[in-house]
Amino acid sequence: MSEEPTGTRKRLAIAGATGFVGRALIEALRVDYDIVALTRTLPSAPRSDGVETRACDLFNLRDAERALAGADAAFYLVHSMMPSARLTQGRFDDMDLICADNFARAANANGVAHITYLGGLLPGADEGDLSRHLQSRREVERTLGAHGVPVTTLRAGLVVGAGGSSFEMMTRLVGRLPFMVGPSWTRSISQSIALADVVPLLRYALEHPELAGRAYDVGCPDVVSYAETLRVVGSVLGKRTRVLTLPVRTARLSLLWVSVITGAPRELVRPLMDSLRHDLVARDGLVLQSMAGVEAMSLRAAIELAVADEKAIEAARASTPKPRSTRRAAVSRVRSVQRLPLPAGRSARWVASEYTRWLPQFMAPFLRVDVDPSGTCRFFLWPIEQPLLVLLFASDRSADDRQLFYVTGGALARVVDGTRPRLEFRSVLDGKFVLAAIHDFVPRLPWFIYVMTQALVHLLVMRRFGRHLEGLQSEVLRNGAPP
Repeated sequence: MSEEPTGTRKRLAIAGATGFVGRALIEALRVDYDIVALTRTLPSAPRSDGVETRACDLFNLRDAERALAGADAAFYLVHSMMPSARLTQGRFDDMDLICADNFARAANANGVAHITYLGGLLPGADEGDLSRHLQSRREVERTLGAHGVPVTTLRAGLVVGAGGSSFEMMTRLVGRLPFMVGPSWTRSISQSIALADVVPLLRYALEHPELAGRAYDVGCPDVVSYAETLRVVGSVLGKRTRVLTLPVRTARLSLLWVSVITGAPRELVRPLMDSLRHDLVARDGLVLQSMAGVEAMSLRAAIELAVADEKAIEAARASTPKPRSTRRAAVSRVRSVQRLPLPAGRSARWVASEYTRWLPQFMAPFLRVDVDPSGTCRFFLWPIEQPLLVLLFASDRSADDRQLFYVTGGALARVVDGTRPRLEFRSVLDGKFVLAAIHDFVPRLPWFIYVMTQALVHLLVMRRFGRHLEGLQSEVLRNGAPP
């Protein structure tokens, strides 16, 4: 493809640019498009390949809006299964939901024409409840398209490529264990796909926005069990891998030994392991690959290519001196996200108001909440006159489906330069749930005391508030009208 003048080239924003898929996609697209790589923190030196890098905390809607400014189209390659603060309260799928919702809102605000999302294969309808990991992928699909921007979704199983966390876990298992006793999930069948095939398919989806509104399954021609995949990895690595499958799940034991052997964090391993109980196979006949003319690489060829690329990367790392770290000690921040039921006919605006009405009743007679005409809330503990927390209502950043408060002071909060702690309530998934979230909160209490006191109280309060909302929802079901 010939290079167009810079003024007519499309600008693409890529969320997840530092992941192994994002890096490969940038390399494939940067000659023909102006690329904006979105990353949590800026690198110490600008890129030398002409790619613009923008810092973007996807938990922050304002950050996402700035990051997507000027973008014609966007890729969403993010899966946040790892903790994002020193203390993270909440499930990874709720964290994923907030990031996707911010990205979709920001894309709409900036006039982004199209989003391409790389999600995960889903099992058939006869396989029962989805694992939390796969359910999260499906929720992200729905959320990315919830604010008016057309979305094309590619659903993939294991993406086989150098730098992929799932593939790296497999190679470590095979490299360190010549004999494995596996639970029943090793019998589940899957359909992987080569990174070298995913990249041109992502490009095809970008260049054919008329495909938006649909999800396409992608994969290689081989449909095999996880045990067989491990054996193929072993064969490519020159090892004879034996896998004995037992007719038991042993989920906790599997989590333990996979984490110990591979060195991967349990927060990463747990959701991935939970998904292995499903058969994950492409079910639409690989329609997109047929349209794009991408002939799928075999599983063995994909693994051989990934292993060769990994060896080349390791050799390059070994010959490159490590830069001296200039990283400063990070401020101890807290992120807490709880998914609460949203009574039918109610909004995030109503939930925020109900929370300030309900909380003093729940904490009576010790807690009082004063709400001034501007919506700013001050929390007081009897008989102390100094407020525990001051929440400044951000009317210019709030709407019926999202209410935002900035933590601007109080005896329990520490305001630090460079942080903007905030509380928000946002409705998600077509108004079925509301997410109550605290971001970038810096406690004034010593860390250990905070974790053992204030943090636990917050969780208790949110769980009881969730039950309160469930009770109101039951009234709606009984009476047929909002309470």
